[in-house]
Amino acid sequence: MVDLTVPIRPRMLINGELVEASDKGTFPLYNPATREISAHVPEATEADTNAAIAAAKAAFPAWSALDPTKRAAPMKKLAALLREHNSTLGHLEAISMGQPVSKFIYGFTGGSMFDTFAESWHRIQGQSSITTPGQMHMTLRQPYGVVAVILPWNNPVHFFCSKSAPALITGNTVVLKSSEKGPLAVAFLAELVVQAGFPPGVFNIISGHGLPSGRILSRHMDVRALTFTGSSRTGKLIQEEAARSNLKKVILELGGKSPAIVFNDANLDKAVDQTEHSIQTNSGQICMANSRIYVQREVAGEFIAKFKQKFGNVKAGDPTSKETNHGPQADEVQYRNIMGFIEEGKKSGKLELGGVGKLDDMGGYFIEPTVFTDTPEDAKIMKEEVFGPVVNINVFDTEEEVIKKANDSEYGLYAAVYTRDINRAMRMVKALESGYVAVNCTSPVTGRDLPFGGWKGSGQGREGVLYSMDNFLEIKSVIIQLED
Repeated sequence: MVDLTVPIRPRMLINGELVEASDKGTFPLYNPATREISAHVPEATEADTNAAIAAAKAAFPAWSALDPTKRAAPMKKLAALLREHNSTLGHLEAISMGQPVSKFIYGFTGGSMFDTFAESWHRIQGQSSITTPGQMHMTLRQPYGVVAVILPWNNPVHFFCSKSAPALITGNTVVLKSSEKGPLAVAFLAELVVQAGFPPGVFNIISGHGLPSGRILSRHMDVRALTFTGSSRTGKLIQEEAARSNLKKVILELGGKSPAIVFNDANLDKAVDQTEHSIQTNSGQICMANSRIYVQREVAGEFIAKFKQKFGNVKAGDPTSKETNHGPQADEVQYRNIMGFIEEGKKSGKLELGGVGKLDDMGGYFIEPTVFTDTPEDAKIMKEEVFGPVVNINVFDTEEEVIKKANDSEYGLYAAVYTRDINRAMRMVKALESGYVAVNCTSPVTGRDLPFGGWKGSGQGREGVLYSMDNFLEIKSVIIQLED
């Protein structure tokens, strides 16, 4: 556990050394529950970012040539350290961006990811063919080189593991940048990376804002692949920078406006419990949270009443307390943005629950769980990602109607359907424009062996146990002419 009597001193990891910024520059990080300073965090300079990339480039030849079982060794050590320090990581997330420790499991799940990918090296294979007379054909799968990983702030430990582990085992070297809103757990992970024994330069970790370090990673000619999870706006900027520089491969998992559709034959109590959990988890700060719920008219009244009762019964407070299940929004920017959406929602729809910011009462960036009904489909709050504990519940009559409403979005990350009719369920699965569709369950539930990613404005590429390694391997075709 973190020693609270000693000031937290986050550092960056560049070429195997834990360092401050080269100009000693820092930025203050505020605890969103108290608005007190949690730490002063290094702000990576242009020189720091370039040094991290140069270190990764220099380390790449030896790391990529290493027996993959030897690449796996420090990954397995890091997996064990993640599990050992789950409580410390959870505490750092709580005082960094407000995620309650009562829900924090990502040291354990992250350790499992590192173990899984460390043991998946045997899947780095190509294909062969002798179908053309006189020729032997084959493909090789080879690492890109330097991979940049840019993390979101809402679940840094999870994405630290899910992105860096497959990049490392496939022989790439990594430069990872934490978000300025959630850097503390990642800085602690930098210390664990050193303990795990990665060779210098293989795994570099920097902190700071999008300018300058994020932009440098996006446009740097020595970065050959980049993976990012975050807002659609930032994802587009990264894509533009990549296109202007070296056309590096870019994997994007972006925003969502995920619909959950509840038919009149659904298990209503189950649908209430799961959709409420989806929008309440991490105070609504999840890209796949079902922020739009459509309920068939016959059961709408009962559903809304039960949903309001459950959603209004959260226990908000100090996210470092095990009694808390609802933390603050990550910072003042998020708080003000969500409150702006709520005020817009009051003008367009009917406020059923909440709608109140608790900054003055609680001293932190807390927002009451909020429910709107009867909101026009073209309202701003129905179209844009709120990223907070705010849900719109609307009524529908027919399948055709709700499919049109659910698909009328620039996002397509996650959708859910509740029905006992398997034929209806499969019609909906086919019709919904979404990278992920769940039947009789909803986010954050995912399948461990399924690809995860979005349609439309929700991103490009897929991640997951069976898919992430492909993101970091180039394909080379080889043709061998055989002598008679």
